Amino acid sequence: MSKAESPARREPAAEAYLQAARQPQKQGRSRAKIPKIPVLGLGTWKLWCTYHKKSLVRPACSKTLKALDLEYLDLYLIHWPMGFKPGEIDVPFDRSGMVIPSNTNFLDTWEAMEDLVTAGLVKAIGVSNFNHEQLERILTKPNLRVRPLTNQILIRFQIQRNVIVVPKSVNPKRILENIQVFDFELTEQDMNDLLRLNRNLRLTMFPTAENHKDYPFHIEF
Repeated sequence: MSKAESPARREPAAEAYLQAARQPQKQGRSRAKIPKIPVLGLGTWKLWCTYHKKSLVRPACSKTLKALDLEYLDLYLIHWPMGFKPGEIDVPFDRSGMVIPSNTNFLDTWEAMEDLVTAGLVKAIGVSNFNHEQLERILTKPNLRVRPLTNQILIRFQIQRNVIVVPKSVNPKRILENIQVFDFELTEQDMNDLLRLNRNLRLTMFPTAENHKDYPFHIEF
């Protein structure tokens, strides 16, 4: 297995997709049926920490699209707010065993993610493992072009539970975003994953990155 295919970032749904996509075409037969990747959950694709530099974001996304034989991704997330030293090693360590950071800012990374939406390479973007202060920095960023995909998923979640949702907003753009929830559906696995979220624990703390300036878990949430 190559370093670019680290098992730490290969997820079950993604693995199934890749295995089907890599099956050679036989004469007179079409490629094996490729399983559908859900909008949320195990099939969500993420930008890894060594690609936070703005010039590396699009190449990283293009590499994923090529591997999946897709023209675009439904949802692309920044995996962690922390940027790591770019290179072939997924998690570069210094001599003390701590992660080597990159000189990047996740707000700049977000701008490059927005460019992916503009280019049509992804439909929606979001974040993972950000604390509330870091998320607020994105939401209040000057000249923000694309908001992280959150409201639509949560509204759709409640609709599928037959719960009446009344989102509040006075911003016409936000109101429009809040009603764009009828052109997709969360899978049963997505619904179950959301229902299991409130467990008041963190499964991954990433202690080797505690010295990073953007380490998200120095505060409660």
